Amino acid sequence: MEVDLHTHTRVSDGVLEPEELVALAVEKGVRYLGITDHDATNGLSRAMKKAQEYDSLTIIPGVELSTDVPNGEVHLLGYLMDYHDPGFQRTLGQFRNAREGRGRKMVEKLCAMGLDIEWDRVLEIAGDGAIGRPHIAQALVEKGHIASVKEAFNKYIGRQGPAYVERSRLTPVEAVKLLAEVNGLPVLAHPGDIQNIDALLGDMKDAGLVGMEVYYDHYPEEMVNYLAGCARRFDLIPCGGSDYHGEGLGAQTDLGSVDVPLDSVLKLLALDKERKGKAARS
Repeated sequence: MEVDLHTHTRVSDGVLEPEELVALAVEKGVRYLGITDHDATNGLSRAMKKAQEYDSLTIIPGVELSTDVPNGEVHLLGYLMDYHDPGFQRTLGQFRNAREGRGRKMVEKLCAMGLDIEWDRVLEIAGDGAIGRPHIAQALVEKGHIASVKEAFNKYIGRQGPAYVERSRLTPVEAVKLLAEVNGLPVLAHPGDIQNIDALLGDMKDAGLVGMEVYYDHYPEEMVNYLAGCARRFDLIPCGGSDYHGEGLGAQTDLGSVDVPLDSVLKLLALDKERKGKAARS
């Protein structure tokens, strides 16, 4: 497939370095690659530099933010924002610091349950990336406590798990506004399991939401059709991607294997050009 707007690198919780992800995308025939690390954009310049080696590939710079809703969470993707903005980077830094504090508490809970893992090893696995639950899950796998990352989430560190720890987050509307402040294009991520989605979309649309993922991971045709209908009702660009993190992290969709229409990325690029043109004239 030519379009994949949802991928991760080692800058957050992916396996590949930004340069490696770019090379793999070219190998897979991807023409438009969205890089959307959690709470971090410091892999974007590296990816864009590497992409200059290939005439066939365009990088769509992005980020993924976590937000809170009652009894759950909602993720938001931001595209083509002014990610060098100092205020935006300070905010992302605060989010990453919150991730580290949360991670420490999760490790403490796991150790208290007899699932001994070392915080230093979690840091080693994360490297320079923003610490996330997949890094803790990988440490559990290494120690032989579980067989897979998916099992770690299901048994221990998922939202209903005994070692889960909350962290401070924005609301969905606040996240949309944060991205809009830096000329980003906010897109609702993997909405297939969101309850009362119409109410949420209404509030987020009023705040500046421009798109939502329709084509994602293992979504069946019925789900895709349902979400496409939601996107039409709220005049949102239907986007999508694989949410690729890398090999060895359990069952996941391969890079570039989700059928995202080329028109999705072309609409994002056109909207970005229109907005920046208006900003330049004002």
